[in-house]
Amino acid sequence: MLRVTRAFLLPWFISASLVVVAGGPVNWVFSTTALQADSVQLQLRSTCEAGWHIYALHLPSDEGPLPTAVKLDAAPAFSLAGPVVEPVPLEKEDPAFGMRVRYHEGETTFTQNLIRGGRTAFTVHGSVEYMACNDKTCLPPTQVEFTVDIPPARSK
Repeated sequence: MLRVTRAFLLPWFISASLVVVAGGPVNWVFSTTALQADSVQLQLRSTCEAGWHIYALHLPSDEGPLPTAVKLDAAPAFSLAGPVVEPVPLEKEDPAFGMRVRYHEGETTFTQNLIRGGRTAFTVHGSVEYMACNDKTCLPPTQVEFTVDIPPARSK
């Protein structure tokens, strides 16, 4: 019975919290997954409506669209374990900007690994700024703020 209870409750401990932000052609979901006792992965999942896209974290030039940017407020409860990671973006020549661009469409998950500063629960505050475009227009850059609660570290 104890094994069944653990198997049933494990997803509750692994995915600490889920924050959904909706609006416009791009919706965001922010969640976490425990990696090890001392680390957590923050997941920022965007879902673009059909025909829309957002830009990659890094673009070939700063003379075109704005890249997606993730910012986390510094806190003693955690430190960053490397940079934000994105899936391999699509790439094409964009006649509207007169340059090659890298972008994501459909569903994309950006991740940021965090190292715990202790075993207690903590909260991550941050924002993601992105620019959404389709084949006819681009919307002004949008900034979405988020707060994700991280539960206490699980036992080793």
